[in-house]
Formats: sequence, structure tokens, C-alpha cells
Amino acid sequence: MTDSPTPADSPPPLRDASTVVLVRDGDDGIEAFLQRRVKQMAFAGGMTVFPGGGVDERDADADLTWVGPDARWWAQTFSTSPTGAQKLVCAAVRETFEECGVLLVTRTDGSAADVGSLMPARTALESRELSFAQFLRENDLALRADLLRPLAHWITPKIEKRRYDTRFFLAEMPAGQDADAETSEVETAQWYGASAALTDWTAGKHFLLPPTWTQLRELAAYDSVADLFAARREIKPIEPGTPNDDFEGLRFRHADEYFASMNPQARELFFHRQS
Repeated sequence: MTDSPTPADSPPPLRDASTVVLVRDGDDGIEAFLQRRVKQMAFAGGMTVFPGGGVDERDADADLTWVGPDARWWAQTFSTSPTGAQKLVCAAVRETFEECGVLLVTRTDGSAADVGSLMPARTALESRELSFAQFLRENDLALRADLLRPLAHWITPKIEKRRYDTRFFLAEMPAGQDADAETSEVETAQWYGASAALTDWTAGKHFLLPPTWTQLRELAAYDSVADLFAARREIKPIEPGTPNDDFEGLRFRHADEYFASMNPQARELFFHRQS
């Protein structure tokens, strides 16, 4: 799909997207499933990120079996319409399955789904040959919105060449499932202690964009997944600003700490990368 042309003085259009921070309790605190994207990716190539991706318009008004907070609740939480919220929640569950093989569903009667038997559908979902709603219907599955929690809302700065209006969701790793790196978009993937991931960022072992860094700081502030999920959050859109139309002037909450924690190699990559 090609981008629609925009006036030279206008920022690129926003695309709705969902990111899922998949977590579990570890020996040294909360762990998150992180992926290093292949360098060839048009957006955030080579970066360490959480699973996620763009919405599929086919999910907007699809008839789904849905368990948990409804689309109106998510719409109010994430400042969007019920139709937009349905697409975002569907994208969160679909992208988690596509990118790491974890599926937040049950059968429509409430019994556990055999996720292993559903793995062949990942490729068709990723290529968009199969819609997520069709996948659920054909396999008698219910989307488990109650397994998700709202975490944050970030909007890509206007100086980027590709921009996303991204809602971040929390999800606890389901018992009996395994997260993997079986996707063409990922170079490596692993469970990472939130504090260790931040330490390794400072050491230059991987690169974190501001939203990823910020969410890892949030995870590191809690002792357990139960405490993390119990916390109340008011979700407000965060769009980093830049007065000088360059990355060096990028401003957001805790920006000074973010830039101070950068090693020289990360600083060079951040300020001179091709978006």
C-alpha cells in the first residue's frame, strides 16, 4: 500500500496501531517479551520493541464473540470511537499471535483453545489473506479483551516519515503457552527483565525508542505482575514535540533522563537514523 501524497509542509498521516507489552513474573522482577526488528523494516528497523502493528480495517464492524470490557469502554479509555476501539483491541490480540505465537482467546464456550493446532493460521493472518474475525469464527474462538489492560497512548512525532497513533496494552503471559520469534519481522526475541533491559540499553546492547524505554521504566517500578495490573492509570496521548524540527530537540516527559542514559553509539543512531 502506498501513502497518499501530502503537502510538503504537512506531517505524514497517522496510522492507528496497537502494541502489546507481554509480561510475566521473573526472579528479579517483571519480565517483558522484547523483539529486535530486522534492519530492513521501514519503521524502527533494528530497534528493540514490544510486539505490535497496524490495525486491519476489516475488524471495524465484524461480528465477534468478545469477553471482557466492550468496545465502548476501550473507546472511552483510549480517546477514540467504539469502531476504532474494536480495531485496536483486535489488532492487539492478532499482532501478539502473529509476532510471538501467543493467543489471547478461549473457545466460545469458555474452554481453553488448543493454540498449537491454530499455528498454521499465523502466516495467513500476517499476509492479510485471512481476517482476524474470520479466523475467530472459523475456529469457534472468543476474543479475551479481559486479559488486556490499557497502558499508554503514544503518537509518533511530526518529523518522522512514518507516523503511528499507537495504543499500548498490557497482557500477562498465558499459562501453557510459549512466546517465540517465528516471524519474518524479527531478528531475535527473548524475555527480558525490565530493569536489565534498561541497563543493557545504557550499555549499548540494544536500542530503545522513547515509548519502549518509557514502558520499561513503568514495568521496573513494580514488584509483580499483579501489582502492575492493579495500578490505576489515566491514559493521555503523548506526542513528543520538537521546536527545531530535529531529533535533538525532541521533548517528552523524562526526555532528559532518556538522552542522559544513551551511550555514544545510540546517540549517533538516534540523531542520524533514517525514519
